[in-house]
Amino acid sequence: MAELKNEWEYNDLILEGSRKEIDEAIGKERKEIERRVADFSKKWRGNSEMLSNPAKLAEALEEYEKLCREKGTTGKTGYYIWLKSQKEQNNPDIKGRYQHMTDFSTKMDNELQFFRLSIAKIEKKHRMGIINDAMLEGYRHFLERIFDESDYLLSEAEEKILNLKSSSAYEKWVKMTSEFLAKEEKGVISEKGAKEKAGFAEIRALMDSQDKRARDSAALAFNEIVEKHSDVAEAEMNAIMADKKVNDELRKMERSDFARHLSDDIEPKSVDVMLKSVEERFKIAERYYALKAKLFGIKKLEYHERNVPYGKIDKKYSFEEGAELVRKVFMGLNGRFYEIFKKFLDEGRIDVYPKKGKKDGAFCVHWSKLLPTYILLNHTGRLQDVLTLAHELGHGINNEYIKEKQNALYFDTPLATAEVASTFMEDFVLEELEKEADDELRLALMVSKLNDDVSTIFRQVACYRFEQEMHKEFRAKGYLSKGEIGRIFQKNMAAYMGDAVKRSKGSENWWVYWSHIRSFFYVYSYASGLLISKAMQREIRKNKSFMPNVEKFLSSGTSDSPRNIFKGMGIDISEKKFWEEGLDEIEELLKRAEILAKKLKKI
Repeated sequence: MAELKNEWEYNDLILEGSRKEIDEAIGKERKEIERRVADFSKKWRGNSEMLSNPAKLAEALEEYEKLCREKGTTGKTGYYIWLKSQKEQNNPDIKGRYQHMTDFSTKMDNELQFFRLSIAKIEKKHRMGIINDAMLEGYRHFLERIFDESDYLLSEAEEKILNLKSSSAYEKWVKMTSEFLAKEEKGVISEKGAKEKAGFAEIRALMDSQDKRARDSAALAFNEIVEKHSDVAEAEMNAIMADKKVNDELRKMERSDFARHLSDDIEPKSVDVMLKSVEERFKIAERYYALKAKLFGIKKLEYHERNVPYGKIDKKYSFEEGAELVRKVFMGLNGRFYEIFKKFLDEGRIDVYPKKGKKDGAFCVHWSKLLPTYILLNHTGRLQDVLTLAHELGHGINNEYIKEKQNALYFDTPLATAEVASTFMEDFVLEELEKEADDELRLALMVSKLNDDVSTIFRQVACYRFEQEMHKEFRAKGYLSKGEIGRIFQKNMAAYMGDAVKRSKGSENWWVYWSHIRSFFYVYSYASGLLISKAMQREIRKNKSFMPNVEKFLSSGTSDSPRNIFKGMGIDISEKKFWEEGLDEIEELLKRAEILAKKLKKI
């Protein structure tokens, strides 16, 4: 396969040139955004007719949607700066521009927040009439969301203060830890047996090597790095937990995770049912790790060995080879999926390889309806990197479907379902590999699939419980040492791993690098997303005619609540039985792996 573009191109955002030329482009766009925001504010601030006349409210919403669609509060140049900040985390020039962009965006958001706050003040007795008015049909759920949030909103002045302090009280703390880790390089033993310097992302990848010397060397380097920054991370976590506690108290939110549920448009009951269902089946994860230890011929896995691939999945995949495999799967599912993938490749929307200073891990980002979606990878040639490509493309395909069907106010995915499309695509790629495998390779692939399921569902639920306990302890004590955070972390990780995984020295600090715990209570979405995805996969395997339902889901955005979206597909996410069916599927796969391992005399 011909070599593909492997770095982001920014032509649709800005024409890169000299610093002066870039600054001029940024300044010009910001003036236009300021003018648009000022015009909107002048017309609608204090407009009482908007709150009593559906026709006027519809007019205001149309103008607000247009503003969000065409420029938002950052525009193309703000998107460009953010993308650059992810590739050059330690570049002081980019840091300065990023801060100016953040300050400008916050200022514009503050100028516009009167609009939502005004709508939230509409008396409750008038709300149903407004929601059901034909002229407002295209904005029905947008209005429902505002009314749901109304009990927790503060005055405009107070909301402005919270927005302004978020950078110093939260964002700068989180970026500090992330940037310190991104700067790190350590000498490690490579898979070729040579001593080499590696960056933090490469060290993390090397810990999953099947070469024991290489992974142990990487684990030693990793533990040294997170220990080095654990004091800073302790201060950071306490600062951002204190900030969250203040925010929750001001909004009269009793549960530390309620803000997440409200933001994600999901009922706490549905999340609680899912968490409890998974927690009650932690034995599945324990059995999996016990099987893996036996397959490796050891009594217990070291903590850093949990994700080491079993068997001969030692094939290295170039990015081109991985892309070809994903292309084949997408074509088999739905030609539209491949068309979107091809566009990502052709237009330079995927940044592929790890570099010093580049953000660790992988993500897919969308900014606004009229701007392109970008994907960041750290591809090192492993099978997992191919699955990550499929995973992030699932997000990208989801974004493109929403763009086609929804207005700018619905151009987003509820976090509760954000991982459905990604895991849907990823699982079908792994399934493709299994089709032509012999028993040895089939067992290796089954173990790989189980590893992903356990990490995505059981580990994330354990992490959610860790977060709940950490916030509870913090609010009781006022401050948590890194040792206390580590104790809570290890306790909750042990709850799902069982006795087949050691609490290895240094693993108490692994919370230091886990970025998701900074996006408070984010991780439940991985578990819920994969279990919902499994339900959709079951339907597709039974009948390809279910695909229009999948496409309808992909196109939904935030136009309705996750519960209602899935209810229309015959899925009730508030019922324990639904979650248990997905967990049964994982247990069945585990049984088949155990039987095959015995057949091959591996255990």
